[in-house]
Amino acid sequence: MHAIVAGPEGRLTWQEVPDITPDEGEILIKVASAGINRADLLQAVGKYPPPPGASEILGLEVSGTVAAVGEKASDWTVGQQVCALLAGGGYADYVAVPAGQVMAVPESVPLHEAAGLPEVACTVWSNLVMTAGLTAGQLVLIHGGASGIGTHAIQVARALGCRVAVTAGSAHKLDLCAELGAEVTINYRDEDFVERVRAEGGADVILDIMGAAYLDRNIDALANDGRVVIIGMQGGVKAELNIGKLLGKRAGVIATALRARPVSGKGSKSDVVAAVVANVWPMIERGEVGPIIGAEYPVQEAGAAHELLQSGEVSGKVLLRVAD
Repeated sequence: MHAIVAGPEGRLTWQEVPDITPDEGEILIKVASAGINRADLLQAVGKYPPPPGASEILGLEVSGTVAAVGEKASDWTVGQQVCALLAGGGYADYVAVPAGQVMAVPESVPLHEAAGLPEVACTVWSNLVMTAGLTAGQLVLIHGGASGIGTHAIQVARALGCRVAVTAGSAHKLDLCAELGAEVTINYRDEDFVERVRAEGGADVILDIMGAAYLDRNIDALANDGRVVIIGMQGGVKAELNIGKLLGKRAGVIATALRARPVSGKGSKSDVVAAVVANVWPMIERGEVGPIIGAEYPVQEAGAAHELLQSGEVSGKVLLRVAD
């Protein structure tokens, strides 16, 4: 089979690699498309190694068809259209995945677009609902509202009956967020998100991709009993935390990661996937939530696709088309 191999300085090459077969409890997927995530950009330049035992090949989500079924993975059948959450291995003709991380493609979603669902759906549901306890009527602030995660989070929050505020860096990105249901749109280049969100009564939940750079201001933007959930570190890893502010608001700061979760057990990837299928997939079938695809490249042009995502000039997900 073939896969993308990361070389010196992150150069990506489509080349022949050893074939793979599914182990016990796994299914083998013939990949149609793979989604690109910022973790892939970091791994390509040696800054984010995969978890122990995971494939060294890039790619944290795919869509495709079941090619083979390992022992004890009998819930799946050859030829079934699926998408899957991975620890690695998606930029390839085939990938082997624990059966608990595989999802049937929603009927309303084209197969290749389904590659843009697993990572965002699992990230958003696990953080906003399973971790932060977001419920109807609450205000959620989503940083990076036009990103793949952001565009999905807006839709899910609206489907839950929440109010949504977002930050983004351009008018056209904010327009997209408004079309998806965001009520408060903030251009972080020339507006103070703390002031805008406080005027709305403060955020009950903040989904943060910036980390250190936004920590203190996020706490300022919280309502009483609010929660900041940090899922990215684009603004650095170290910041001073004013515990007095947290005490005064009875607030919480939580940091989570999806890739390093165990395959099974409490709080595992399988738990998250099951919750997504039970809760988000019906939203998709009702037309309340859908993949927002900003760009698609042939897998052989993975380097150009990485450059686009790194530039910040794209809204929604960037996909690699592996096969028709």
